[in-house]
Amino acid sequence: GSELGNWALGHWTEEGYDLFENFPDLASALWAAEERKLVPHKFPNHHIPIPEHYLAEDATVAVETRAVMAWMDKNPFVLGANLQGGEKLVSYPFDTARPVSETPAAAPRSADDYEDDNPELQETPDHAIFRWLAISYASAHLTMTETFRGGCHTQDMTNAMGIVQGAKWHPRAGSMNDFSYLHTNCLELSIYLGCDKFPHESELQQEWENNKESLLTFMEQVHRGIKGLVTDQQGEPIANATIVVGGINHNVRTGSAGDYWRILNPGEYRVWARAEGYNPAAKTCSVFYEIGATQCNFVLARSNWKRIREIMAMNGNRPIRRVIPGRPMTPRERMRLRLRL
Repeated sequence: GSELGNWALGHWTEEGYDLFENFPDLASALWAAEERKLVPHKFPNHHIPIPEHYLAEDATVAVETRAVMAWMDKNPFVLGANLQGGEKLVSYPFDTARPVSETPAAAPRSADDYEDDNPELQETPDHAIFRWLAISYASAHLTMTETFRGGCHTQDMTNAMGIVQGAKWHPRAGSMNDFSYLHTNCLELSIYLGCDKFPHESELQQEWENNKESLLTFMEQVHRGIKGLVTDQQGEPIANATIVVGGINHNVRTGSAGDYWRILNPGEYRVWARAEGYNPAAKTCSVFYEIGATQCNFVLARSNWKRIREIMAMNGNRPIRRVIPGRPMTPRERMRLRLRL
């Protein structure tokens, strides 16, 4: 910091919490489930539930963190950023480094291939769009890509682009960015505005000019990708339907009004909409380079499996006995049939 400001001043709350790293570590839970081949049929790749021990009253969780998590659950955010200081770059998930022992086996590589490579890095399924979102901010910033002077405290970690994956630069578990990605629909990044955490009042106008166009450009990216409504055949919205994009192993959910947004890079995608009690629907959706999300609506037909499960539940989930024509029913069988009908 400048003048008398220490880098640690204001970093923690009065209770001693670093709020940015106070969220549940859902990435490690996901990777552990992947190792056991539980994803996605038994463990979801999106909207991962918060562990029960984390929600306990005596858990070491800041009241601010609980409030932010409740805010995220209430609002279906699509794009987010948190502003920090002490560096000048944009950091994107994953912030958590995957343990080497849990990294999926890959084809052998020569020793030269490992130069400038971190074996603990785990890219998100949305790695390409995260990089684009980060570049959209850094490239519009007046000085963020001027990395020829190096980083604020060490060498430049961004390869002269002003962006870096969090786990490569500053690995940490339980970050707000990883939580947003794995528990909500939101793609969130960390924007480090500058080396000086405590700029002087006379410098604030220039700091605003440095970031103004970047903030506008970043917010515009919320309109890149696909959006739409998921309804039944009567036009009623279907909440909590799952939107699956082919080739990206990370899904999103519809809101209470059946609406969804999915930020994507330009290209052609095969998209599915799925919901409990309905037959899935699929269509091809194209995303163009111009700003403006492509409308991609889905109408789902009710599935017979829902009614079958209801009938099975009425029968105690036991197989329903088939009535053989020509054989008289016993009074007990007749009574069961009457009750079932």
